[in-house]
Amino acid sequence: MEERALVDRAKAGDRIAMSHLYEAHSRRVYAVVRRLAGDDDLAADLSQDAWVRAFERIHLYRGDAAFGTWIHRLATNVALNRLRRRTKRPDVERSAVGMRSYEKPSDEAVISRRMLTEAMDRMPNGYRRVLVLHDVEGWTHEEIGESLGIAPGTSKSQLHKARARMRELIAPTSVASEAGNSLQ
Repeated sequence: MEERALVDRAKAGDRIAMSHLYEAHSRRVYAVVRRLAGDDDLAADLSQDAWVRAFERIHLYRGDAAFGTWIHRLATNVALNRLRRRTKRPDVERSAVGMRSYEKPSDEAVISRRMLTEAMDRMPNGYRRVLVLHDVEGWTHEEIGESLGIAPGTSKSQLHKARARMRELIAPTSVASEAGNSLQ
């Protein structure tokens, strides 16, 4: 069924249409929230919150952008708002567990994903959020600044520092793995 028809049915309260929309977009929503949260359990909670909010507010969806774009942006905002509140009241320990997988990736892809996830989890929250929003989600520094309550120049500075920190966190593992390959 066409997505626009699913959205219209979901606006009318059709749970089957909601289920189809969820199935079509849940992986991407979880992925963006996971990258921002740096924790599997927190990401699952944030994803669920985003979907609840989406279906509570689906009547506000005007169709100016694709539904996937709308839910993705809503999930990002839900995550950022909750993470902002959470930094004011830290109450949950962080975890360095790898990202969930939805299809059977190669061993090399699993290792690479785990390295990146662990490196992202070890970054300061501000660096990680700016890096994800800019480099992964494609937000401008102005959008990031507005969403996070920082100046665009601060966003640029944090992005530069985040990229340098990622290189530091990944480089030792990459060098060790290259050395291991040259010994074989």
